[in-house]
Amino acid sequence: MALFSKKDKYIRINPNRSAIEAPQPKPEVPDELFSQCPGCKHTIYQKDLGSERLCPKCGYTFRISAVERLQLTIDPGSFIELFTGIETKDPLKFPNYKKKLATVRELTGLDEAVLTGTAKIGGHKVALGIMDSNFIMASMGSVVGEKITRLFELATEEKLPVVLFTASGGARMQEGIVSLMQMAKISAAVQRHSKAGLFYLTVLTDPTTGGVTASFAMEGDIIIAESQALVGFAGRRVIESTVREQLPDNFQKAEFLQEHGFVDVIVQRSDMRSTIADLLAFHGGK
Repeated sequence: MALFSKKDKYIRINPNRSAIEAPQPKPEVPDELFSQCPGCKHTIYQKDLGSERLCPKCGYTFRISAVERLQLTIDPGSFIELFTGIETKDPLKFPNYKKKLATVRELTGLDEAVLTGTAKIGGHKVALGIMDSNFIMASMGSVVGEKITRLFELATEEKLPVVLFTASGGARMQEGIVSLMQMAKISAAVQRHSKAGLFYLTVLTDPTTGGVTASFAMEGDIIIAESQALVGFAGRRVIESTVREQLPDNFQKAEFLQEHGFVDVIVQRSDMRSTIADLLAFHGGK
């Protein structure tokens, strides 16, 4: 008798075995289908935000482009764009600045961080400016300053009210002191418009900060803000490290500014068009 039995040549398979399914790849969900609300942290289906881009859970106001805001605000077909084709001379020859501008222009379809022209809102003709944070965070450079200045000059000449939606991360660092000069330049044009007895309405949107806040954003005859918009000059951490104090949680939010007299009224995006139209009518809009 052999000490060791011979191994079978083949592996025996149980005919009654249960099949094992190969793992299937998980279905991929495109990123653009859902967004997380910064307010309530819920995951929101994009279509549920609607054209006004409002969270259906908490009413949080999402950022929108200048073109989207234009469509929500004006009378259909009334917008005439002005002051296009103005380009920066890149005074500092800042590395890759012109390349960055070209890329952002292609992505946004805008030539700069502010859309300017004339339009009608509730039948009232206005000089209209809308800043777009998708364009280098709507930073204020020489072209932004020139377009807004020309808008006020046109409004003064044609005796039109100005409606300006602000959004900005501040001065455009790639243009240095030329960028900072736009604060005084625009403010001078605002003053000439005011001396002519004309109405200027600003709408502060998220975020409105830096040199824009320190100049024309806060110079309106009436200052409206969107709910929960961030409005300020320096950043929260910079201020806290300077004053060495803990700031309130809602510091630099539109509601906090209204409470302390810096904002006249907070208007929901769904009511913005009708509110602006009423204010234009009250102030003698054409």
